[in-house]
Amino acid sequence: MDPSSQRLIVVLNCGSSSIKFALFDADASPLPHAPRWNGKVQGVGGSSPTYEDSAGERCPVALDREHPYTSALSAIRERIAAWLRGRRVAGVAHRVVHGGASFFEPTVVNASVIAQLRALIPLAPLHQPFPFKAMSLLLEQQPEVLQVACFDTAFHRTLEPVEQVLPLPYAAWQRGLRRYGFHGLSYDYMTYALPERHGALARGRVIVAHLGGGASLCAMRDLRSVTTTMGFSALDGLMMGTRTGALDPGAVLYLMEIEKLSLEEVGRILYHESGLLGVSGISDEPRVIVQHEGDDGERGERARLALALYVRRIVREIGSLMAVLGGLDLLVFTAGVGEHNAFIRERVCAAMAWLGVTIDAEANAEHRTTISRRDSAITVAVEPTNEEWVCARDAQALLQRRTC
Repeated sequence: MDPSSQRLIVVLNCGSSSIKFALFDADASPLPHAPRWNGKVQGVGGSSPTYEDSAGERCPVALDREHPYTSALSAIRERIAAWLRGRRVAGVAHRVVHGGASFFEPTVVNASVIAQLRALIPLAPLHQPFPFKAMSLLLEQQPEVLQVACFDTAFHRTLEPVEQVLPLPYAAWQRGLRRYGFHGLSYDYMTYALPERHGALARGRVIVAHLGGGASLCAMRDLRSVTTTMGFSALDGLMMGTRTGALDPGAVLYLMEIEKLSLEEVGRILYHESGLLGVSGISDEPRVIVQHEGDDGERGERARLALALYVRRIVREIGSLMAVLGGLDLLVFTAGVGEHNAFIRERVCAAMAWLGVTIDAEANAEHRTTISRRDSAITVAVEPTNEEWVCARDAQALLQRRTC
């Protein structure tokens, strides 16, 4: 095949300190779940940024100190251009955390769309600003390339009004203050992966635990979102790596009114200094904290408390979602912590033993796709997420519509 006739879709997942990319065959049908090639730049803005990819390259990368993010995007673009070898990029898909009350479908990017999405930055300040740097740069340099914005909030558009409305004066709802839900690209992927793995069970009462640096649960019935733990912002719900999760708003008022902290200081605490890191004082990663549970003194005590609280919040929220679903058929762990931390899965499931949940210790230790025993009343699974594939699928669909 002539290389120039091969079309590829680039998926960009732009975070605050890392940029991930993945390339998919634009004309493959069905679209393979594994990308042709992928990689990332980590530590953007830090002292020692690195580049690595699935071809085995791993090395430090020099970035412009004044404009590290733009420099990182340029480094990725150069490597993609070298990898293409005559093949062409037909589209670029971007993961965007928040679509607000207007964006529910994959959307073609233009200057007007970027401006509208920038207005949503206050709703997700940790994540929202960064895709726009890539969008704007590409729009300026290669305006002919189709760009598609794919929204983490879109999957939860099926929520009933009772799950969206916040108990504030009704005028707040009319102004757009509502429960949106997040991690939708991850949950969307589960609607494809789980039926392949678990058949009809996946269409029953399902809770997916997306446990990463950010964390949430989603209750699904017939592969649709019924309720979820994150709401108006990505601060809500479960305790996370550095974020509080659900918090009594009175505590925020106390910090500002009595302790006289500024809005900026409170924001830093809620987003960057709380969660596992704040309680443990050790790390935002469970696999690091667990190594200190046996320590003497305050260090060990805080490590034990942080993990106990983390697990308790997960278990408590699973219970609340089960109440809405009317039971549970399938519990799925995904994302970085959910996929790779067997001890977190074991502790969560141990707390659910009263429901008849039993797991196979060996299967759990080996991160198998099903970790529950055959006599378990609820099937417990581990399923790697693939948000990049969902973005590529959406971009492919828009490309196909354009050529029809």
